[in-house]
Amino acid sequence: MTSKLARFLLAMALVLSVAALAQTGSAAAAPASPAPAAAGTSNKLGTINLEQAIFATNEGRRDFEALSKKLEPKQNELKGQNDEIESLKKQLNTQGDKLNEEARANLIKQIETKQKQLDRALQDAQEDARNQQSEIGQRIIQKMAPVLVKYANENGFGVIIDTSQPWPQSPVVWWGESLDCTKAVVDAYNTQSGVPAPATTGAAPKPAGTRPAGSGTGTGTKPATQAKPADPKQ
Repeated sequence: MTSKLARFLLAMALVLSVAALAQTGSAAAAPASPAPAAAGTSNKLGTINLEQAIFATNEGRRDFEALSKKLEPKQNELKGQNDEIESLKKQLNTQGDKLNEEARANLIKQIETKQKQLDRALQDAQEDARNQQSEIGQRIIQKMAPVLVKYANENGFGVIIDTSQPWPQSPVVWWGESLDCTKAVVDAYNTQSGVPAPATTGAAPKPAGTRPAGSGTGTGTKPATQAKPADPKQ
């Protein structure tokens, strides 16, 4: 249970599920303001990591950091519940053989009841966090879609492929650094939005499901500044 809670707290702190991004990414593929008919006639190919782009925008960094702070009280509440359960389990392990049958049964029942309550609270909190994460992601991706279309038209791209998902979830097996336009689109988005960079220092928040470099978990999202093959690690 402790590891389960730890994973959830990390997810809440870093925010944004990949499933939600997959849905919002589909919306970006069909923006409300379609490209002119002349667009798409070029053979020039580009790539963009939409998942990374959302988190790299000033607006995304600001809003996800704010959400992380908003969720802190719930994290602390859940941690307190978990700590209470762990304390009761420790009591059962160290004193269980010294308790009479009724006292031991009551302690076990208390642990089971609190465990069920925590499990339900975790599920509710996860659903609430996912909903808020999705709202932020959808709002940004909807505003990013016309920025991406404008950038593609102005730079003569015929196709721009989303590389957020790793192969084999995505058909993209490999892409090179020179094809990636993630930073350019993020810069254009920041200019248009007028949102200043957050005052906080350090790296921008990462999606909850994103695999950090060098780890073997998550979805395998890759830095947009490196040429690399997609890594089938799931």
